[in-house]
Amino acid sequence: MFQTQTAPDLTTAAPATTPLTGAVATLQALVAEGVDTIFGYPGGAIIPIYDALYDFKEQLNHVLVRHEQGGIHAAQGYARSSGRVGVALATSGPGATNLVTGLADAMIDSTPLVCITGQVFAHLLGTDAFQETDIINITTPVTKWNYQVTRAEEIPEALAKAFYIARSGRPGPVLVDITKNAQMQTFDAPAYERCTHIRSYRPAPVVRPEYIEQAAALINSAKRPFILWGQGVVLGKAEREFQEFVEKSGIPAAWTILGVGALATGHPLNVGMLGMHGNYGPNVLTNDCDVLIAIGMRFDDRVTGRLDKYAKQAQIIHLDIDPTEIGKNVPTAVPVWGDCKETLPLLTALVERKEHTAWLARFNDHMAQEVDAVIREELFPTSEELTMGEVLQQLNETTGGEAVIVSDVGQHQMVACRYALQNQSRSHVTSGGLGTMGFALPAAIGAKFGAPHRPVVAVIGDGGFQMTIQELGTIMQTGVDVKIIILNNQFLGMVRQWQELFHQRRYSFVDIQSPDFVAVAAGYRIAGQRVDDRANLRPALEKMLAHPGSFLLEVMVTKENNIFPMVPQGCSVAEIRLR
Repeated sequence: MFQTQTAPDLTTAAPATTPLTGAVATLQALVAEGVDTIFGYPGGAIIPIYDALYDFKEQLNHVLVRHEQGGIHAAQGYARSSGRVGVALATSGPGATNLVTGLADAMIDSTPLVCITGQVFAHLLGTDAFQETDIINITTPVTKWNYQVTRAEEIPEALAKAFYIARSGRPGPVLVDITKNAQMQTFDAPAYERCTHIRSYRPAPVVRPEYIEQAAALINSAKRPFILWGQGVVLGKAEREFQEFVEKSGIPAAWTILGVGALATGHPLNVGMLGMHGNYGPNVLTNDCDVLIAIGMRFDDRVTGRLDKYAKQAQIIHLDIDPTEIGKNVPTAVPVWGDCKETLPLLTALVERKEHTAWLARFNDHMAQEVDAVIREELFPTSEELTMGEVLQQLNETTGGEAVIVSDVGQHQMVACRYALQNQSRSHVTSGGLGTMGFALPAAIGAKFGAPHRPVVAVIGDGGFQMTIQELGTIMQTGVDVKIIILNNQFLGMVRQWQELFHQRRYSFVDIQSPDFVAVAAGYRIAGQRVDDRANLRPALEKMLAHPGSFLLEVMVTKENNIFPMVPQGCSVAEIRLR
């Protein structure tokens, strides 16, 4: 006789659990979030995670950097070139505090990062234990979110939230601090679940159709409309939607340094770069347009100059995913809240197809003036000494605009931003809002891991290079293929330029001496060459790009060349100087 068995009620069954240490749970979370590369430096408080990492070599590529600041800048470069979340590991105390500059940089530039720091045992918190630092309070102003884990059970949920917050809405850095006991404890871990919602956190505001309609009406009635776009277009993966909007509306468009590449630099409606060292036309005509459409940019002071003289004649439409940016610096006539990948198609559908031929011609006329006054001599100099712009022009011709350019901070950065060809998005990685010298070398390492099939060229000054020169060791050990161009003017060039123009050439501590960079590179088993004459520049660039592996090219450029155009501090954008 058969007995009928009742099937188990699967709707109420407890989820399957697996005994895991907190360290293993941490690494399983990274794998579940799709992480393939992490940048880090071990230490006592994070040893349990590094011990577990020994068994994750097939799933996670760990890049051993030479300094924690190099690790977080590498994670930034990875995020910026790949569009994914960058991950950095560090130990407690000085290891964690060495991340702070990179966190501040990522915060202001909206770069998605998850930083995991080790911490002393929970029972030692607040006792000034060895290498204990209150990293949560230290990093609160420079993170989108941070959290301290003191029990292993908290790890999966904390990391799921961390990745969701880092990548959603306006991206940014998060930090999860894990005490050593939490890394070592064993707990019954449920299957990892990615976070898709957090109560009270709204990463993207609700799009309001009435504002889309008001914006379209303003644009359709405009005689001299002007588009300013920033990195929000790139972060929103809205390059195609943006190009469709520009081309249908026929409106001239200019970019911030973090927005470069969202529209190819050769596009006929791309009229150049905004800001202090931007192009002449976009700056001057900002104060002549009648409707200004800002897309994914925050009206930084380097773009606006004096706010009380900025675009006072214009009606301003501001599209941004972060409502706090709208109206923060400039009065906005129409706020368009939301992800531009969603709002731009709605706006494009309502704008009329137009060609603003006469208005666009004014931008072209201003560009012709800039070519005559600045660009021709910078790119094709008649002087004996090499110029930075000349190097970028030759680099464009050898790469065809297909390389990822990673620039440091200073005069060479402005030259790279102004003159590097960008045929596709995510092709220029630089420190924008914070202006962090030393950024480029480690960021280029990360950028290559993030875009392994693209050539990566770091453009660095002699000052900034020496701030993170130790990351040549990371290149040596990993074998990563990064091309390095040092534009050596034997000065801290941007500070020197200000001292020349505004401080009567009182060159106070800007004359910097450097080692033999090629010899230093050789010590790290990296090939290199030094160029100080025009005849050798092009062959050296071709040799660098053809070399199988990393290569350092030091180019000696003129010492006291200034970057123009320039909007002097305290002036209106319309007061930009060509000389």
